[in-house]
This record gives sequence, structure tokens and C-alpha cells, in this order.
Amino acid sequence: MDEPIHTCKATPADAGIINRIIERSIRVGCALDHRNQPQVVATWTQNQTHENIQLWLSDQQLYLNLALLHDKPVGVAMASNQGQVAFCYVMPEWFRRGVGQALVRDLEGWLINQGLRQSRLNSTRTGEAFYRRLGYQPQAEPLTVAGLPVIPMHKALSKV
Repeated sequence: MDEPIHTCKATPADAGIINRIIERSIRVGCALDHRNQPQVVATWTQNQTHENIQLWLSDQQLYLNLALLHDKPVGVAMASNQGQVAFCYVMPEWFRRGVGQALVRDLEGWLINQGLRQSRLNSTRTGEAFYRRLGYQPQAEPLTVAGLPVIPMHKALSKV
């Protein structure tokens, strides 16, 4: 039986591991999106710095969570109190094991507790099927963000 995935609110002490998870997930796990083009990777990762992560962690309008497996951080996600899921990154060796789903479900619970009824995000092509499985639907034509084509998606949130 698989070990349960635990999610928790990230703390300032987690900034270093958050940075490493994001960097590895983008560079290795998202290669189909950026096609190992150095300029696209640089644009995508430029604001994912330790300093910015510290700022995000101190911002009361944002919620960053970690996914832990065997007490080891394996994923991170972030949402704003305006209903925008900013990102969901998982260490590539933990893809397709429920880590991303646990992270997004935790974010959605936080958004519901903020009184929101809808969640929005911009998905890469690689992430689109993942978000569709979680109930997100495209809401507009694809656009380009940080040199990458993304699909604006949304989902109605409800208490379960």
C-alpha cells in the first residue's frame, strides 16, 4: 500500500526546498513544454528565487503548501486569495502518484475557506490533462506567458 501524502502550509524555513522542488520540476518535469530552450527556461524560472519565495511566504494573500511523503518534501503549490492557482510543482520522480492532486485539493480547500466559489489557473500543455482530471475546464483561448503557451482554466469550487 502506498504511503499517504501529507500536505501542510509551508513556512519560511521551507524556502530552500521549495526553490529546489520548483527548479527541478521545471527543468526536468516540464521539458516537453520548454523543449530545453535555455531562454524559455530562464524566463520561466527568473522569479522563482529564494528571495521571492520568502516574500510569497510572508504575504497573507498567498497560500503555499508542501506535499510530504515519508516526511520528505516532494511537491509545492501556491494560490492567491483571489482564486488564482499560481503553480503546482512536483519532483519528477513523484509524478503520477497523487502528489499534485493532494496539493491542488489542499489549495482548493483553502480557497473555499477564503469564501471563494471558483478557482482559476493557467496550465501548460503538459499539465492540461492533469487539471482536467481534477475538474478544471478551459475558459479561453491559449495565450503565451513567459514564452510558453498556456491554457486559461477554471473550476467551480464547492464544499464537500
